[in-house]
Amino acid sequence: MRFADRPSLEKGVVIDASPETVWAICIDLPRFGEWSPENRGGEWLDGAGPALGSKFLGRQEHPGRGEWETTCTVSTFEPNRAFAWTLGELDNPGAVWGFELTGEGSGTRLRQHVAMGPGPSGITDVIAAMPDKEERIIERRLQEYDAGLTAVLNGVKAAAEA
Repeated sequence: MRFADRPSLEKGVVIDASPETVWAICIDLPRFGEWSPENRGGEWLDGAGPALGSKFLGRQEHPGRGEWETTCTVSTFEPNRAFAWTLGELDNPGAVWGFELTGEGSGTRLRQHVAMGPGPSGITDVIAAMPDKEERIIERRLQEYDAGLTAVLNGVKAAAEA
């Protein structure tokens, strides 16, 4: 798989809590850092809060890249149903991340998804430095995403069910 293919991943979990309870956790940016192996939390910018078009600063850390911050824009906001954010430019994102919630019995099915590109991001810098290893780089990054999605979903589940 190549970056131009917009590699993506989605994982889900069923949580024994209402969509409202799960939603409140999903939009609580500082909590992301509690569970993610890479994300260190975030903060709303310009006094904004969670809403369509709001911007926030996300903090990340990776053993191979160090620490960095990204400005994200909320690109989907449907209370108790969907929350997604775009890294970089809305019309040319470096990545799009998000959550989708659906009621399931007395609980909630929570899905988290990510799609790379098509715009520039940290991984495009790595690919540019080693273009002959692009497919391996993408594969490894998807493995990291998989571990991160699992950790976040399990963390949200534990918090919501507590």
